[in-house]
Amino acid sequence: MTKEPERNRRKRRRVSLLQRARNNFLTGIVVVAPVVVTLWLTWNTISFVDSEVMPLVPTPYHPRTWVGIDVPGYGVLVFLLFTVMVGWFAKKVFGRQLILFGEAIVDRTPVVRSIYNALKQLVETVLSNSKTSFQQACLVEYPRRGIWAVAFISTEAKGEIPQAANVGTLVSVFLPTTPNPTSGFLLFVPEEDVIPLEMSIEEAAKLVISAGLVVPPTQEEIRARSAEVQARREHYAELSAPREKDETH
Repeated sequence: MTKEPERNRRKRRRVSLLQRARNNFLTGIVVVAPVVVTLWLTWNTISFVDSEVMPLVPTPYHPRTWVGIDVPGYGVLVFLLFTVMVGWFAKKVFGRQLILFGEAIVDRTPVVRSIYNALKQLVETVLSNSKTSFQQACLVEYPRRGIWAVAFISTEAKGEIPQAANVGTLVSVFLPTTPNPTSGFLLFVPEEDVIPLEMSIEEAAKLVISAGLVVPPTQEEIRARSAEVQARREHYAELSAPREKDETH
């Protein structure tokens, strides 16, 4: 009679140990994976830029001439300095005229024109200021009623689109895809069907990229945590006050 319960206890212990090991392993992956991927992408980006830029660097300015070895990141530094010089040159009058002349030539080339204009618009959108960035995260019903999706409010629709729709005020909304938020759909939604969210643009982007695994806290939770931290500080201050008085006496 006593052997059977002992066997069950041993089995339960083994299962609990396996569960703990599995949970610890998954927790370790969550912590280690982003760091490893970030380091890997950073190193590959530096290696790619170095491999493309270093052959263009004259031999007297090559780090191998000075120290006898290749310095990782030297090509990135050269590329950044070159980009700064191009930007400074483009701000000058002669530089602007030269760029306009080059763009005029590109506009006359059928295939190159489309690629250049698309890349230029993409870079200008990514590097745009806050006036042309997304205004707020929101919820919209997509792809049908009753199913909600996280989206980003771009601006109020203007021009021909609201006139052709004839449904009142329309809001242009960008609906990103998971896990790549750089692609998505442009939707023109009636203003009353858009539900603004209190979370920031960055928090909504994390929610989309993580496929709903990283959920930002609500404002009530943030206020509750702040109140808890403040209460702990006041409690510690009350505990430390008598000690300070005793030390002074």
